[in-house]
Amino acid sequence: MPTETSQHAGPKSTGGMASATTTPANAHLGQDKPKAFDSSGAIGKQFTENGALGGMAQKIGGPMDKEGMIGKQFTDQGSIGGTVQNMMGGKSKGSN
Repeated sequence: MPTETSQHAGPKSTGGMASATTTPANAHLGQDKPKAFDSSGAIGKQFTENGALGGMAQKIGGPMDKEGMIGKQFTDQGSIGGTVQNMMGGKSKGSN
C-alpha cells in the first residue's frame, strides 16, 4: 500500500469552521438558558423542592411544605414564586 504524504504539517482539516466545534468554552453559545431567578435558574432552583432552601422547607413540612399554606406561595405558580417567575424568570439567549 502506498503511503500518502502531505505537505500539511498539522492534523487533517475537516473543512468545517472552528466555531462549529463544540467545546466547554462555547457550548452555551446560541442556546436559551434560564435566567437566574427562573425556577430552573441558579437562584430560583434553590427554592424548589429539590433545592437547598425548598428542600429544607420540605423536610420541615406542615405549612412550609410545597402544598402547605406558606410553601405553596413560593412555587412558580404561587403568589410570591409566580410573581418572581413572571418578572425575573424565563429564558435568556446565551451570548457570553
